Amino acid sequence: MKKSFYCVLILISALLFLTGCKKKESKVVKVGLLHSLTGTMAISEIPLRDSELLAIKEINEAGGVLGKQIKAVEEDGESDPSVFALKARKLLEQDKVETVFGCWTSSSRQAVKPVFEELYGLLWYPLQYEGMEASPNIMYMGASPNQQVVPAIDYCAESFGKKMYLLGSDYIFPKTANSIIKAQLANLNGQCVGEQYVPMGHADFSEIVKEIINQKPDVIINTLNGDSNIAFFKALAAAGITSEKIPVMSFSISEEEVSKIGSELLKGNLLAWNYFQTTDTDLNRKFVSDYKSEYGNDRVTGDPIEAAYIAVHMWAKACEKAGSFDVEEIRMASKGLSYEAPEGTVTVDGTNQHLYKAVRIGKINEKGLVDEIWSTESAIKPDPYLSTYAWARGLK
Repeated sequence: MKKSFYCVLILISALLFLTGCKKKESKVVKVGLLHSLTGTMAISEIPLRDSELLAIKEINEAGGVLGKQIKAVEEDGESDPSVFALKARKLLEQDKVETVFGCWTSSSRQAVKPVFEELYGLLWYPLQYEGMEASPNIMYMGASPNQQVVPAIDYCAESFGKKMYLLGSDYIFPKTANSIIKAQLANLNGQCVGEQYVPMGHADFSEIVKEIINQKPDVIINTLNGDSNIAFFKALAAAGITSEKIPVMSFSISEEEVSKIGSELLKGNLLAWNYFQTTDTDLNRKFVSDYKSEYGNDRVTGDPIEAAYIAVHMWAKACEKAGSFDVEEIRMASKGLSYEAPEGTVTVDGTNQHLYKAVRIGKINEKGLVDEIWSTESAIKPDPYLSTYAWARGLK
């Protein structure tokens, strides 16, 4: 009898222990943060991680998501697409995260895309990109080509001239973006006077700068990524090329990169994004203040940083609407979902999981910030395949 009694006690204790563990587990929801914390892209991606952590802190302080506190599981993509793919699989299979916020380069996004599709996870991607993609397992928080590249080229053609020199890093985004630009230039009766690609992390631009001088473009279109931008703008300055002589329009430099490159090298050059630190909204002033309070007054915000921040808040809002962390339920809840972001209201297009976003063009000032000089009147519908442009037919 005693033996049976003790067995029952042990069984009850075990059940109570397991129930306690289950309750403890149920108070936390895990998400993955997957960025390059080392390598050539760390200059750009570490601030995105920081912005996501800020958003997570805000949500947790407000009560969490569906009553649970968010716990971030961080992984380093090491600026290597193959590492990104391995770490994405680890986050989904081993860490059992509910969703992942991450990547920068299109190479890293395309490396993890089949992993998310195979395991039916959900990646929140914070960057403008080349388009020609719409995966059910990716939420695209940055600009599609019609929300950055196309309007920027139109602006340059009207403001500076139609002879353009194209310079980019040797990977997917620059090459596809430049294919779009060349088709657009042909439609504008413009001319591509040069097109060069360099490896990620490339640091010697002396010969390319000589070619730029010889070709005499009206504007340089820059799709370099990471710390190669530092070397490129130093080479331009060494050759005496200023923004007054040949302006540069950049698609992958934001205020964070400006702070690393130096405003003395960049003053007067142009950026095309959907958000700047100087964007004039009350929510943005609060966002900038909170970001600086968290990470230091010398830190700056920028479009990818804001898009990463949007991603976390949008995910949380979709979870609350769905009443679930299930990927498919979140995808359905996201259709038409709006969020009041620092840049203004953004809305998920239910047909392609991209955001409606306003387009902004700005000029870098001597303080390293960006003065907005042109913008659309309202948010633009995302068109990742440029299906509404006759001249883009046949592009892939």
